[in-house]
Amino acid sequence: MPIDPTLRTRLLAFLRGQRLAVQASTAAGGGPQAAIVGFAVTDAFELVFDTLQSTRKARNLRANPKIAFVIGGLGDGDERTVQYEGIADEPAGEELERVQRAYYAVFPDGPARTSWPGLIYVRVRPTWLRFSDYNVDPPEIVELTSADLTT
Repeated sequence: MPIDPTLRTRLLAFLRGQRLAVQASTAAGGGPQAAIVGFAVTDAFELVFDTLQSTRKARNLRANPKIAFVIGGLGDGDERTVQYEGIADEPAGEELERVQRAYYAVFPDGPARTSWPGLIYVRVRPTWLRFSDYNVDPPEIVELTSADLTT
């Protein structure tokens, strides 16, 4: 069942209010690897970031596209976070242009990096997320699947 429109609006606003996330992927040997990435979010809750194809995260995601993020929880007095799991890919053609527009809206310096050798754009489609808001009493904790996030 699609997400309640009010929750959808609040969740997108929260995600769009963030610029950095901790992302985690799995290394070839099975160990975890994490990094900070700057990201944008589309109306479909897709996360988009750029990276160099030589990075560990890019190599990891090409071998195993499962990825996780922790978003939020860094602002003083703001105890809201999103735990996000999804499947990463490297879109091409019109899909690449669409996600680049979303990314450039957040990071206007993004087009200047397109000349970097090996720069790629990673799109992540959500499979599960958990929104936790400890700013309210009792806390609001909502878990959503990809089916819940469809428009």
